Amino acid sequence: MIPRLAGALLRAFLVVILLATPSILLPGVGPDGKQMVALVALFGGVLTFVEYNATYPGLVEFRDAPPFNRLRYALLFVLVLSLTLMQRDASDPSTLTTLFAAVAAAIGDAMDFPYSPVRLATLMLSEGATQEDLEAVRNAAGIAYLVATAAIAVFVAVIRLNRWPSRHAAFNVWVNLPTFEATAGGDVVQRLQRDARLNVALGFLLPFLIPTVVKMGSSGLDPLTLESPQTLVWTTAAWAFLPASLFMRGVGMARIAQMIREKRRMGEMIGNAGFVPV
Repeated sequence: MIPRLAGALLRAFLVVILLATPSILLPGVGPDGKQMVALVALFGGVLTFVEYNATYPGLVEFRDAPPFNRLRYALLFVLVLSLTLMQRDASDPSTLTTLFAAVAAAIGDAMDFPYSPVRLATLMLSEGATQEDLEAVRNAAGIAYLVATAAIAVFVAVIRLNRWPSRHAAFNVWVNLPTFEATAGGDVVQRLQRDARLNVALGFLLPFLIPTVVKMGSSGLDPLTLESPQTLVWTTAAWAFLPASLFMRGVGMARIAQMIREKRRMGEMIGNAGFVPV
Protein backbone atom coordinates (compact mmCIF):
# COMPACT_ATOMS: atom_id res chain seq x y z
CA MET A 1 0.00 0.00 0.00
CA ILE A 2 2.83 2.41 0.85
CA PRO A 3 4.55 2.05 -2.56
CA ARG A 4 1.22 2.71 -4.29
CA LEU A 5 0.61 5.79 -2.15
CA ALA A 6 4.12 7.11 -2.81
CA GLY A 7 3.76 6.49 -6.54
CA ALA A 8 0.40 8.26 -6.62
CA LEU A 9 1.83 11.27 -4.77
CA LEU A 10 4.79 11.48 -7.15
CA ARG A 11 2.55 11.31 -10.21
CA ALA A 12 0.23 13.95 -8.77
CA PHE A 13 3.20 16.26 -8.13
CA LEU A 14 4.47 15.78 -11.68
CA VAL A 15 1.05 16.63 -13.11
CA VAL A 16 0.91 19.81 -11.02
CA ILE A 17 4.36 20.82 -12.30
CA LEU A 18 3.27 20.18 -15.88
CA LEU A 19 0.13 22.28 -15.63
CA ALA A 20 1.87 25.15 -13.85
CA THR A 21 4.97 25.34 -16.07
CA PRO A 22 3.70 27.90 -18.64
CA SER A 23 2.37 30.30 -15.99
CA ILE A 24 5.66 30.05 -14.08
CA LEU A 25 7.97 30.66 -17.04
CA LEU A 26 5.91 33.06 -19.14
CA PRO A 27 5.39 36.71 -18.21
CA GLY A 28 2.16 38.64 -18.15
CA VAL A 29 0.15 36.32 -15.90
CA GLY A 30 -2.06 38.34 -13.56
CA PRO A 31 -3.26 37.36 -10.08
CA ASP A 32 -6.56 36.02 -11.41
CA GLY A 33 -4.75 33.95 -14.00
CA LYS A 34 -2.38 32.51 -11.42
CA GLN A 35 -5.29 31.54 -9.19
CA MET A 36 -7.01 29.82 -12.08
CA VAL A 37 -3.85 27.93 -13.01
CA ALA A 38 -3.34 26.90 -9.39
CA LEU A 39 -6.92 25.61 -9.23
CA VAL A 40 -6.58 23.63 -12.46
CA ALA A 41 -3.20 22.22 -11.38
CA LEU A 42 -4.61 21.21 -7.99
CA PHE A 43 -7.59 19.51 -9.64
CA GLY A 44 -5.30 17.63 -12.02
CA GLY A 45 -3.05 16.53 -9.18
CA VAL A 46 -5.96 15.33 -7.02
CA LEU A 47 -7.50 13.43 -9.95
CA THR A 48 -4.16 11.74 -10.72
CA PHE A 49 -3.63 10.83 -7.06
CA VAL A 50 -7.09 9.30 -6.74
CA GLU A 51 -6.73 7.32 -9.96
CA TYR A 52 -3.35 5.81 -9.12
CA ASN A 53 -4.03 5.26 -5.43
CA ALA A 54 -7.32 3.44 -6.02
CA THR A 55 -7.46 -0.33 -5.98
CA TYR A 56 -10.02 -0.50 -8.77
CA PRO A 57 -9.65 1.25 -12.15
CA GLY A 58 -11.33 4.51 -12.99
CA LEU A 59 -10.56 6.53 -16.10
CA VAL A 60 -6.79 6.16 -16.66
CA GLU A 61 -6.05 3.47 -19.21
CA PHE A 62 -2.97 1.19 -19.14
CA ARG A 63 -2.43 2.14 -15.51
CA ASP A 64 -0.40 -0.99 -14.80
CA ALA A 65 1.28 -1.26 -18.19
CA PRO A 66 4.34 1.01 -18.16
CA PRO A 67 5.78 2.85 -19.97
CA PHE A 68 2.58 3.79 -21.85
CA ASN A 69 1.42 6.58 -19.55
CA ARG A 70 5.00 7.60 -18.80
CA LEU A 71 5.58 8.18 -22.50
CA ARG A 72 2.36 10.16 -22.78
CA TYR A 73 3.32 12.32 -19.82
CA ALA A 74 6.83 12.82 -21.20
CA LEU A 75 5.34 13.77 -24.57
CA LEU A 76 3.02 16.38 -23.08
CA PHE A 77 5.72 17.76 -20.77
CA VAL A 78 8.26 18.10 -23.60
CA LEU A 79 5.61 19.75 -25.75
CA VAL A 80 4.62 22.26 -23.09
CA LEU A 81 8.21 23.00 -22.04
CA SER A 82 9.48 23.41 -25.61
CA LEU A 83 6.62 25.70 -26.62
CA THR A 84 6.95 27.69 -23.40
CA LEU A 85 10.67 28.29 -23.87
CA MET A 86 10.05 29.23 -27.49
CA GLN A 87 7.46 31.82 -26.45
CA ARG A 88 9.63 33.11 -23.61
CA ASP A 89 12.33 34.06 -26.11
CA ALA A 90 10.15 36.92 -27.36
CA SER A 91 9.99 38.65 -23.95
CA ASP A 92 12.97 37.38 -21.97
CA PRO A 93 15.58 35.94 -24.34
CA SER A 94 18.42 33.80 -23.09
CA THR A 95 20.79 31.28 -24.63
CA LEU A 96 18.39 28.40 -23.97
CA THR A 97 15.27 30.15 -25.22
CA THR A 98 17.07 31.45 -28.31
CA LEU A 99 18.22 27.90 -29.07
CA PHE A 100 14.67 26.56 -28.80
CA ALA A 101 13.32 29.40 -30.95
CA ALA A 102 15.96 28.80 -33.63
CA VAL A 103 15.33 25.05 -33.68
CA ALA A 104 11.57 25.60 -33.85
CA ALA A 105 11.99 28.04 -36.73
CA ALA A 106 14.12 25.57 -38.68
CA ILE A 107 11.69 22.71 -38.06
CA GLY A 108 8.67 24.84 -38.90
CA ASP A 109 10.23 26.01 -42.14
CA ALA A 110 11.18 22.45 -43.14
CA MET A 111 7.69 21.07 -42.42
CA ASP A 112 5.79 23.95 -44.01
CA PHE A 113 4.90 22.48 -47.38
CA PRO A 114 1.53 22.20 -49.15
CA TYR A 115 -1.09 20.04 -47.37
CA SER A 116 1.21 19.28 -44.43
CA PRO A 117 -0.28 19.47 -40.91
CA VAL A 118 1.95 22.46 -40.19
CA ARG A 119 0.70 24.34 -43.24
CA LEU A 120 -2.89 23.51 -42.34
CA ALA A 121 -2.33 24.71 -38.76
CA THR A 122 -1.40 28.15 -40.05
CA LEU A 123 -4.65 28.25 -42.01
CA MET A 124 -6.59 28.40 -38.73
CA LEU A 125 -5.64 32.05 -38.41
CA SER A 126 -7.93 34.67 -39.84
CA GLU A 127 -7.18 36.65 -42.96
CA GLY A 128 -5.93 39.60 -40.92
CA ALA A 129 -3.07 37.64 -39.35
CA THR A 130 0.35 39.21 -39.67
CA GLN A 131 3.48 37.47 -40.87
CA GLU A 132 4.70 37.29 -37.27
CA ASP A 133 1.48 35.49 -36.25
CA LEU A 134 1.89 33.00 -39.06
CA GLU A 135 5.51 32.31 -38.20
CA ALA A 136 4.71 31.86 -34.50
CA VAL A 137 1.98 29.31 -35.23
CA ARG A 138 4.07 27.58 -37.91
CA ASN A 139 7.11 27.20 -35.64
CA ALA A 140 5.01 26.00 -32.72
CA ALA A 141 3.14 23.50 -34.87
CA GLY A 142 6.36 22.23 -36.46
CA ILE A 143 8.16 21.43 -33.22
CA ALA A 144 4.97 20.02 -31.64
CA TYR A 145 4.28 17.68 -34.55
CA LEU A 146 7.89 16.47 -34.62
CA VAL A 147 7.92 15.73 -30.88
CA ALA A 148 4.60 13.88 -31.13
CA THR A 149 5.86 11.79 -34.04
CA ALA A 150 9.02 10.93 -32.12
CA ALA A 151 6.99 9.77 -29.11
CA ILE A 152 4.90 7.49 -31.32
CA ALA A 153 8.06 6.05 -32.87
CA VAL A 154 9.51 5.33 -29.41
CA PHE A 155 6.35 3.52 -28.33
CA VAL A 156 6.23 1.43 -31.51
CA ALA A 157 9.91 0.55 -31.00
CA VAL A 158 9.18 -0.57 -27.42
CA ILE A 159 6.43 -2.86 -28.71
CA ARG A 160 8.64 -4.20 -31.51
CA LEU A 161 11.25 -5.15 -28.92
CA ASN A 162 8.55 -7.13 -27.07
CA ARG A 163 8.95 -4.99 -23.99
CA TRP A 164 5.32 -3.87 -23.77
CA PRO A 165 3.40 -4.97 -21.93
CA SER A 166 5.84 -6.65 -19.57
CA ARG A 167 6.04 -10.42 -19.95
CA HIS A 168 6.99 -10.75 -16.28
CA ALA A 169 3.55 -9.72 -15.04
CA ALA A 170 0.00 -10.70 -15.95
CA PHE A 171 -1.92 -8.19 -18.04
CA ASN A 172 -5.36 -7.40 -16.61
CA VAL A 173 -7.64 -6.09 -19.37
CA TRP A 174 -10.19 -4.76 -16.88
CA VAL A 175 -7.63 -2.74 -14.90
CA ASN A 176 -5.75 -1.40 -17.92
CA LEU A 177 -8.77 -0.76 -20.15
CA PRO A 178 -11.49 0.33 -17.70
CA THR A 179 -13.54 2.03 -20.42
CA PHE A 180 -13.50 -1.07 -22.64
CA GLU A 181 -16.38 -3.45 -21.85
CA ALA A 182 -14.93 -6.89 -22.57
CA THR A 183 -18.25 -8.66 -21.91
CA ALA A 184 -20.43 -6.39 -24.05
CA GLY A 185 -20.84 -9.08 -26.70
CA GLY A 186 -18.95 -10.31 -29.73
CA ASP A 187 -15.42 -11.56 -29.93
CA VAL A 188 -13.13 -9.45 -27.76
CA VAL A 189 -10.23 -9.72 -30.21
CA GLN A 190 -12.29 -8.41 -33.10
CA ARG A 191 -13.61 -5.53 -30.99
CA LEU A 192 -10.12 -4.63 -29.84
CA GLN A 193 -8.85 -4.67 -33.41
CA ARG A 194 -11.79 -2.53 -34.57
CA ASP A 195 -11.20 0.03 -31.82
CA ALA A 196 -7.47 -0.04 -32.54
CA ARG A 197 -8.03 0.77 -36.23
CA LEU A 198 -10.44 3.56 -35.32
CA ASN A 199 -7.98 5.14 -32.88
CA VAL A 200 -5.06 4.89 -35.29
CA ALA A 201 -7.13 6.42 -38.09
CA LEU A 202 -8.27 9.29 -35.85
CA GLY A 203 -4.73 9.84 -34.60
CA PHE A 204 -3.47 10.13 -38.16
CA LEU A 205 -6.29 12.31 -39.47
CA LEU A 206 -6.92 14.73 -36.59
CA PRO A 207 -3.90 17.00 -37.30
CA PHE A 208 -5.39 17.50 -40.77
CA LEU A 209 -9.04 17.62 -39.76
CA ILE A 210 -8.87 20.03 -36.81
CA PRO A 211 -7.55 23.04 -38.82
CA THR A 212 -9.98 22.25 -41.64
CA VAL A 213 -12.97 22.13 -39.29
CA VAL A 214 -11.88 25.36 -37.57
CA LYS A 215 -11.43 27.11 -40.90
CA MET A 216 -14.76 25.90 -42.28
CA GLY A 217 -16.71 26.51 -39.09
CA SER A 218 -15.56 30.05 -38.46
CA SER A 219 -13.63 32.90 -39.96
CA GLY A 220 -10.45 31.58 -38.34
CA LEU A 221 -8.88 32.09 -34.95
CA ASP A 222 -8.30 35.63 -33.82
CA PRO A 223 -4.59 36.46 -34.09
CA LEU A 224 -4.90 38.66 -31.00
CA THR A 225 -5.99 35.60 -29.04
CA LEU A 226 -3.08 33.50 -30.27
CA GLU A 227 -0.66 36.25 -29.41
CA SER A 228 -1.23 35.29 -25.77
CA PRO A 229 1.75 33.03 -25.05
CA GLN A 230 -0.14 30.60 -22.80
CA THR A 231 -3.00 30.28 -25.27
CA LEU A 232 -0.63 29.41 -28.09
CA VAL A 233 1.24 26.93 -25.90
CA TRP A 234 -1.83 25.00 -24.76
CA THR A 235 -3.63 25.17 -28.11
CA THR A 236 -0.65 23.80 -30.01
CA ALA A 237 0.13 21.20 -27.33
CA ALA A 238 -3.45 19.91 -27.46
CA TRP A 239 -3.39 19.88 -31.29
CA ALA A 240 -0.33 17.59 -31.24
CA PHE A 241 -0.94 15.57 -28.06
CA LEU A 242 -4.50 14.39 -28.68
CA PRO A 243 -3.81 12.72 -32.07
CA ALA A 244 -0.56 11.19 -30.78
CA SER A 245 -2.31 9.85 -27.70
CA LEU A 246 -5.08 8.29 -29.82
CA PHE A 247 -2.50 6.77 -32.17
CA MET A 248 -0.58 5.24 -29.25
CA ARG A 249 -3.83 3.94 -27.74
CA GLY A 250 -4.72 2.27 -31.02
CA VAL A 251 -1.31 0.64 -31.31
CA GLY A 252 -1.56 -0.54 -27.70
CA MET A 253 -5.01 -2.06 -28.20
CA ALA A 254 -3.79 -3.86 -31.33
CA ARG A 255 -0.94 -5.30 -29.27
CA ILE A 256 -3.36 -6.54 -26.60
CA ALA A 257 -5.53 -8.17 -29.28
CA GLN A 258 -2.44 -9.91 -30.66
CA MET A 259 -1.52 -11.20 -27.19
CA ILE A 260 -5.02 -12.62 -26.62
CA ARG A 261 -4.97 -14.27 -30.04
CA GLU A 262 -1.57 -15.85 -29.33
CA LYS A 263 -2.75 -17.13 -25.95
CA ARG A 264 -5.79 -18.71 -27.57
CA ARG A 265 -3.60 -20.39 -30.18
CA MET A 266 -1.33 -21.82 -27.51
CA GLY A 267 -4.36 -23.13 -25.62
CA GLU A 268 -5.65 -24.83 -28.76
CA MET A 269 -2.24 -26.41 -29.43
CA ILE A 270 -2.05 -27.78 -25.88
CA GLY A 271 -5.58 -29.16 -26.14
CA ASN A 272 -4.93 -30.81 -29.51
CA ALA A 273 -1.72 -32.39 -28.20
CA GLY A 274 -3.65 -34.05 -25.40
CA PHE A 275 -1.82 -32.30 -22.56
CA VAL A 276 -3.67 -30.83 -19.62
CA PRO A 277 -2.18 -27.57 -18.35
CA VAL A 278 -1.18 -27.65 -14.69
